[in-house]
Formats: sequence, C-alpha cells, structure tokens
Amino acid sequence: MRNQRATQLLFELSHPGRGGAVLPACDVPQQPIAELIPDKHRASARPPLPELAEPEVVRHYANLSTLNMSVDTHFYPLGSCTMKYNSKRNERVAGLPGIVDLHPYQPESTLQGLLHLLYELQCYLAEIAGLPCVSLQPAAGAHGELTALMVAAAYFRHQGRPRHKVLAPDSAHGTNPASAAMAGFEFVTVRSNPQGFVDLEDLDAKLDDDVAVFMITNPSTLGLFERGMRSIAERVHAKAGLIYLDGANMNAILGICRPGDFGADMMHFNPHKTFSGPHGGGGPGAGPIAVAERLGPFLPTPVVERVEVGVPGASPAPPQQSVWGGASLAPGTRALAADTQTNTCYRYRLAYDRPESIGRVRSFFGNTGVLVRAYAYIRTHGPEGLRRVAENAVLNANYLLSQIKDVLPVPQGNRCTHEFVASAARLKAERGISAMDIAKRLLDYGFHAPTVYFPLTVKEAVMIEPTETESKETLDAFAAALRTIVQEPAELLHEAPHTTIISRPDEVTAARKAVLRWKD
Repeated sequence: MRNQRATQLLFELSHPGRGGAVLPACDVPQQPIAELIPDKHRASARPPLPELAEPEVVRHYANLSTLNMSVDTHFYPLGSCTMKYNSKRNERVAGLPGIVDLHPYQPESTLQGLLHLLYELQCYLAEIAGLPCVSLQPAAGAHGELTALMVAAAYFRHQGRPRHKVLAPDSAHGTNPASAAMAGFEFVTVRSNPQGFVDLEDLDAKLDDDVAVFMITNPSTLGLFERGMRSIAERVHAKAGLIYLDGANMNAILGICRPGDFGADMMHFNPHKTFSGPHGGGGPGAGPIAVAERLGPFLPTPVVERVEVGVPGASPAPPQQSVWGGASLAPGTRALAADTQTNTCYRYRLAYDRPESIGRVRSFFGNTGVLVRAYAYIRTHGPEGLRRVAENAVLNANYLLSQIKDVLPVPQGNRCTHEFVASAARLKAERGISAMDIAKRLLDYGFHAPTVYFPLTVKEAVMIEPTETESKETLDAFAAALRTIVQEPAELLHEAPHTTIISRPDEVTAARKAVLRWKD
C-alpha cells in the first residue's frame, strides 16, 4: 500500500477543500486585484493545484524517498562517474554556522576565515595536480573543461597565434567534444589501438600547428593508465600545443602521481567524485581547474590571494608563493605543509585586477559548500591518506575484475586502475542477453546498475567502478549476483527489473516526447 500511494501523483491524492496551511490575516491595505494587475496578465481561473493536508504531503514524499537508490542505501558501481560513500563529517563541517551563515556580499574583512580555507584548498589542489595556479570558480567538471579551454584560447590569442583544433581519443568522455565546441574549437577524434591506448600514428597524422589542446583522460575510461603518456606530451609540446587532463578519474592516482609531472598543462577536478562530495541532480557542483604557471594570468576572476601583513619583529619570510594564488611547487616542497609559521600575519583577498583574465565564469567565487566538503576530505586524509584512497580503489577494482572476468570478459586485459569495462558481447551473440538486460536485472538484487554502452569502443560495454569505500563482502555479493544473472533465462532478463514500480520504460520515446506539463 505504501509503494502504491508513493507512485500516485499529488493530483490523484487531492481532495477539494483540504489544506495544510493557515495564513494570517492580511496586515496591509487591501486593493482589488484588477487594480494591481491588468486583465491581460491574469489567469481566467485558479491554477488546478492539488489540495492536501500536511500529513499526506509529508507521507507522499517520504514514501517516494524509499524508492530511491543512493550511495547511502546501495552499492553504486556506476563507472564513468565515481560514486563513493559521502563522509558525514564533511557534511557537518560544511554545515557549521561560520560557513553556512556567510554571504558573498559581505566585506572581505568579515570573510577571512572562509577565504583562508579557500586559499588553502587552492594550495592543496595545486599540490595534488602538480600545477601551481588554481581557480575554484567553475561550477562542475564539464564547466571546468570549458573554462580551461577558454583559458587555452586566451593564451594563444595573447601570443598572437590563435589555434582552432582540439584533439581527444575516441574513448573520451562526451563532455570533451561538447566543451571544445562551446569554446569555439573544431574537435578531432584520435583513434585508440586494440589495447585501448592512444594510437600514436593516428595522433601524429592529426597533430599540426593549428592544434591548441590534446584532451586526455588518464587513467582512461577503460581503467587503463596511458602507457604512452610521456611520448604523447612530448609530441604535443613539440608542436607548442597544450595537454588537458580530464580529471574525472583522479581517484585512481591520488598521491601516486601528479598530472603536471606527466605532462599535463591544465586539468579539472570533480570534488564530488574524487573528494567525496554529494552528487546532486545536476548540481550544485564544483569543477576547480589547475593550470601551469604560464596559463595562470588567464584564469577567471576572482582568485583568492594571501597578502602578508607586517608584524613588528616578524623575521621569517612567508612560504614561497605563486603570484596567482597557488603554491609554488619547487622540487621537494609540499603545499600541504605550507603556512606553518606563526609569527607572520596574513590577510586574504579576492583578486579581481587581472587584465589578461578570461573574466568571471560563475557568480560570486564558486560553490563554496561543495568546496568546503572537499577541503574537509583532504584535511581528514592528509597526503598519506589520499594515497591510500587511490591504492584501495585500485585494489577493489582489480579484485572485482578477477571475480567476474570469466562470465563477463574484460577485453582490455586482466589489470585495471580504478575501474574496468567488461563486455556482454558474447552473451548477446550466444543467448541474446544484452548489457542493458544485466544492468536492469541488478536492480532486483539491490544493486544500482553500472554504466552500460560506454565507452563506445567496447561492444555491449558494462563499466564498473567499486571505489575504495566498499567492503570485500559487498564486492563478493555483487560478483555473486552477476554470476547468477548471466545464468538466468533470457526471457526473464528481457523483462527486468521485476521488483521495481516501473520495469522497463520506453526510454527513446520518453526522451523524444517528454511529458513536461500535467494535463487534467
């Protein structure tokens, strides 16, 4: 009964005359509505809104919430988008009054604590990336991509030699070509070789003096660390192009290697993936970018800067700084250990006076609530802990791969980084069981479905990422469910899921003929 009512619309639960709110008497002079709003702007009748008592509304939404899958309720092996358990301590930190009660229009003098936090986060991200200049402003990973490509375009324009092409492998995230097009570039695809790595011959054939950026996800969407990364970077840099690192898969290499060290000139972070922020239905999010020193002047405004305030008798010099707000990354230095001197005072400011900047790309100075959660996560783990995050993510992925590869082959080998791409192509050919059938049936076993049919380079792809937060028992249960599913009758799988309110909607029709307005 509970689930049946949860699937009813509020309009279906409505009864005339019911209500859950009592409004106070009007405390201002009343005027006829016709005198306030012209006839042409008024509806001819009241909107047909549902009428319900408060308990009915509360129960309706509470029942709906029990139908959801989330990282708090289920294993979420999505692949292509790291979905790990969100630490609740990060939520508590982000909810402190000194953070949530602030307003971006307050004077900087009253925001020093938050600006200090954001400045330190810039330093931490610079250290993790191996790239010294950071902007926290972009609102999502794809927005970070777009922002970085706009920075690249401004960089080449400033040199007096605009470039027009962006290259990326055929296994790239779909946001890569979209971001390139929005930034005004022509997008060119580079083939992968049979092993899943960049085809260097095809790269050479397409790499010319008009290429601004080569975008690469490393580790790749196949869960492979690009073996030819150094050679790729040398080829692109020899043509004076830039390397952009899609940071979607940073969860695999935290504390192990840094994109700036293996050739990247720009990258974005996904705090919700890498640093355990909540995933929302499209937002709010954040997509900080880190860039090389020569690209720093073109970052969006504002950037948080630290300014030394003179203190009588203060002798130590402040830690070495980048003029654009990031920590300088001289060999052997660690931004995570910076700013430990206690007899020098600093204030923090939002730097707007940057003549070569591409300008603002988002209101205010970023989604600080998401950024605070990332800061709390990084501070909780520290340098060694972040490395353990990556090591355990890779361990879990390889363990799960070893448990299912005999029933769902993994075309790109027996080892992976944080994720792997299995294939249902053999099952499809032999028994008519598709990747979609497997994904839908997993819902009946209490697991969220992994990503399917991506990347496009693998037929009947099933893309699985367990993350570091899942136990061996959870991974064993997931592997057991997959092994059971592939032995079930095809007819059963074609109609799955069987335990959910809605089984298998016509997704093509739903996408092309969406019902966006309720009709009586």
